This record gives sequence, C-alpha cells and structure tokens, in this order.
Amino acid sequence: MLKSVQKMTFFVRKALIFGVVGAIFIFGLYFLLKEEKFIDRPKTGKNIIVFGDSLVEGIGSSQNNNFVSLLSDRLGLNIINAGKSGDTTGSALARLETDVLMKNPRVVIVLLGGNDALRRISPEETFNNLALIIDQIHSRGAGVILLGVRGGLFKDKYEDEFIRLVKEKKVSFVPDVLEGIFGHPEFMYDAIHPNDAGHRLIADKVEPALRAVVGDL
Repeated sequence: MLKSVQKMTFFVRKALIFGVVGAIFIFGLYFLLKEEKFIDRPKTGKNIIVFGDSLVEGIGSSQNNNFVSLLSDRLGLNIINAGKSGDTTGSALARLETDVLMKNPRVVIVLLGGNDALRRISPEETFNNLALIIDQIHSRGAGVILLGVRGGLFKDKYEDEFIRLVKEKKVSFVPDVLEGIFGHPEFMYDAIHPNDAGHRLIADKVEPALRAVVGDL
C-alpha cells in the first residue's frame, strides 16, 4: 500500500513538473511572438518625414522642443514635420499623397490613432486606414516606423491590433509612446498633450528605432 502511494506521488509530482514547464514554454513563446521586432529598411527615397496629428505637430511643446525637432538635432539629419492637429487616420490618409508621398520619402514615422479613439471611431476603421497608409508608403520604397498609442483610458482596444498590423506589414514599431507620460503632470502640457519634458521622453523612445532604420543615411 505504501509503495503504491509513493509511486502515485512520484507520478503526480512528475506530471506537475511537466505541466509547469509546459506552461512556462507556452507563455514564453506567446511573449516572444508578441514582442517580435522588425526593421523596415527603405529601398529608395531621400527624406525622413514624421506624419501624424497634434503629437507630431508639437502642440504643448515650446519652439524646437517637440520630439521631431529633438530627433533631428540628435541625429544631425533634416526631418520633415508633417503633423496636423486634429488628424484622424482617415483625414491623414486623405492628405498622405501631398504631404508625404510627393516629398520623396525614405523613412516615414507614423503617429496616428489618438483622435480616432477620442472620436470613438471603430478600431476596425482605424487600422484599415493605417494599413492603407503603410501600403502606400511601402509602394514608394520607403520604410515605416509605426508609433503606438492607447485606444482608451481604461481598456486598450489598440494593443492587439497594433501587434497584428506590425506582423502583417513587417514595419518597425515603438509601442505606446505616451506610456509613462500620459497622466503624469510633470510631463503634460494639458490633459492630452505632452510638454517639453514629455516630448524628450518620446524622442528617447523613438530614437533607437530611427537609428536602426536609417543606418548610415
């Protein structure tokens, strides 16, 4: 009887060990796939352009202290600021040709989606528009760095959609550029827009991705 109990205990322990190891492997594989990174290297073009809404335009920052200007100074490269306050992914798509594609882009940093969330535009429409924007930029041989934003204050409706889009289009990606900034008064100009200190943090997040893409440009 004692031997039977000991034998059963041995198999139970073994099953538990295999179960724990299996769970660790599955979770590890999930996070590995979730954090898969791409470097979207350009094939042609000349200019670096940052395309987006008021976060790109620099609302809330002082002159030459928005993250676009900071990146330009840090890398010693001219970077075109194509930000427009109030832009949704839809209105940005409508001006993509004139404000980006006609300017011989080599690398385009895309920061959009915040106004879609504020206006309760469906995530499906938002990410369909982002996919079209990426496709049109790629059609010109330019590389894309996609910057993520949250899709809601309490529940992030965008996180999984960004991951899916990045894997599908194989673009460079910087997740949630306002993480650690939004909701922290020392980094915010108002309830939505970062101040100079907040823009420095955004530049810190974007700089490594931009350096990886531009290389020796």
